[in-house]
Amino acid sequence: METQELNTHLKFNKKFGQLIEIGEDTAKVRLETTEDMAVDEEGLVHGGFTFGAADFCAMATVNHPYVVLVRSQCEFMAPVKVGDVVEFESETIMKEKRKHEIKVVGTINEIKVFEGIFGCVILDKHVLKRK
Repeated sequence: METQELNTHLKFNKKFGQLIEIGEDTAKVRLETTEDMAVDEEGLVHGGFTFGAADFCAMATVNHPYVVLVRSQCEFMAPVKVGDVVEFESETIMKEKRKHEIKVVGTINEIKVFEGIFGCVILDKHVLKRK
């Protein structure tokens, strides 16, 4: 994989997902789960942390400063618990002008725990900039 420089989500907090690799239409992100992510005494990690790391992986795959998420379709296939390390890998499955569809798969020890399709759009300027 040819390594590229990250051009988007530059302030994304590494404790919510660390970029491992980035290439042309692909990325890899690692989420190391912590006690702060737990929702109960059993150590179940809130799905929002899994989703957030997967979303970051999709954004890194598009790798444009003005990329935004417009839709997603996701499946949580197995629980994630405190201490798990989730590895996310993504690939572009459709690219049409400004529209991109990114498939992201999350695994723990090669067991699939998450799969999602992220619909992304590249805007002309930052989503929060007014006309």
